[in-house]
Amino acid sequence: MAFKHLIFALFAACVVIFSGQGPARAEPFQIVGFGDSLMAGYGLDPGDSFPEKLQAALRKNGHDVVIANAGVSGDTSSGGLSRLDWSVPDGTRLVILELGANDMLRGISPDITEKNLDAMLQRLKARNIPVLLAGMRAAPNLGSDYAAAFDAIYPRLAEKYGVPLYPFFLDGVASDQTALLEDGMHPNAGGIDRMVKRILPVVESAIAAHAKES
Repeated sequence: MAFKHLIFALFAACVVIFSGQGPARAEPFQIVGFGDSLMAGYGLDPGDSFPEKLQAALRKNGHDVVIANAGVSGDTSSGGLSRLDWSVPDGTRLVILELGANDMLRGISPDITEKNLDAMLQRLKARNIPVLLAGMRAAPNLGSDYAAAFDAIYPRLAEKYGVPLYPFFLDGVASDQTALLEDGMHPNAGGIDRMVKRILPVVESAIAAHAKES
């Protein structure tokens, strides 16, 4: 009888130890798309924004990801800096940082834009949150001096912080009116599809680089 009680006690102990220790389902890879109207999906129907279509494309390729849309239409780099901390929650595995277009359109000094983006990259680095920096280019009507100063911001910061750079967020879209809304500035749904297709390999590389990090 004592032996039977001992066997039962050992069995019960094993149940307590091993219960709940089966293979846990991994959490989705959390991405935040942090930017302005180009990220927010200005003028587009639900489901057509860049974060939504990028998420769908990544899932189609087998990536278990969730992309939060932290785009705010009209946001400048100063506005982005002021809301960065609460817009990017703990547990974020990658930030796609896309800001500066509104600075450029308002003729804000490139020095100010760079200072703000630098501060954002510094804060995210301090939180150990990887970044994919999405660059912007100055409109031709702003002059060659402004364009040279503005366009140099993104590669310089990418090198400084060792983050991957997607040189031009609107690559393949900005000069094609068929890919833009009637305002001639924001991508339409087809334009978003083109943007997603072009940036997808870069995002996948960033995910692969950080997939095993906690």
